[in-house]
Amino acid sequence: MKILLFLSNSLIPLLIFYIVGTGLLQKKNVYEEFIQGAQDGFHTVIKIMPTLIGLMVAVGILRASGLLKAISCFFAAIIKSDRIPSEIIPVFIVRLFSNSAATGLVLDIFKKYGTDSTLGYMSSIMMSSTETVFYTMSVYCMAVKVKHVRWMLPGALLAVLSGTVASILLAGIL
Repeated sequence: MKILLFLSNSLIPLLIFYIVGTGLLQKKNVYEEFIQGAQDGFHTVIKIMPTLIGLMVAVGILRASGLLKAISCFFAAIIKSDRIPSEIIPVFIVRLFSNSAATGLVLDIFKKYGTDSTLGYMSSIMMSSTETVFYTMSVYCMAVKVKHVRWMLPGALLAVLSGTVASILLAGIL
């Protein structure tokens, strides 16, 4: 266990020293390269900022209006399964749009049911095995100007559904 702690504490500094050292050995101006990369990153953030703000506002409205609860109740009535708790459905829906909003829902589950509960395990596994599909697609497709996303959305939704099913099955085992 101590060796894992040592590795986790030393890996990032070693990686930084490796990158800087490699740049110096190749006689590159590491600082200038860093500044150029930071400028490029800043320009990317400026380009995607309207999309980010729109997604955050939409998720906020969805939660505040009660529509998220209504959608969750609708899906819970359709699913009618003892293995799929209705409390996990809002996490699944919001996770498609926003990681931070889904994290807030997971923290609410932790407060109400505990981190070691089946719901706690389920939501934790779901957060680590799913992706914010619509956020990722809107931000990255906009940043690189991808216009044809024919199979991207169905493939991403299938992957998220697989991660969700896996989280339910794995949490049931634990």
